[in-house]
Amino acid sequence: MGYTVVALKDKIMEMYPEIGRYGITVGIAFSEGKNAYIVKFTKNSHELTTHLEKKDADECMDGIKCVYLGVQIGQFIKNFAG
Repeated sequence: MGYTVVALKDKIMEMYPEIGRYGITVGIAFSEGKNAYIVKFTKNSHELTTHLEKKDADECMDGIKCVYLGVQIGQFIKNFAG
């Protein structure tokens, strides 16, 4: 499946609107070595960096929520943005 990092970020923001609601910044880069996307959430001085496997990113682009990513977002909001 072909898509850009920008398209993946837009899809994540669409699927998890709480990111924007809490003013969390999202950065995404693809790691060839890990064959995964590195996703960084930032709010003020707090950061969370996590991996999104290529397969999970593909499913996300197909409209399937990634449970692992959702849990990470929820925990970040609870700890730093809520």
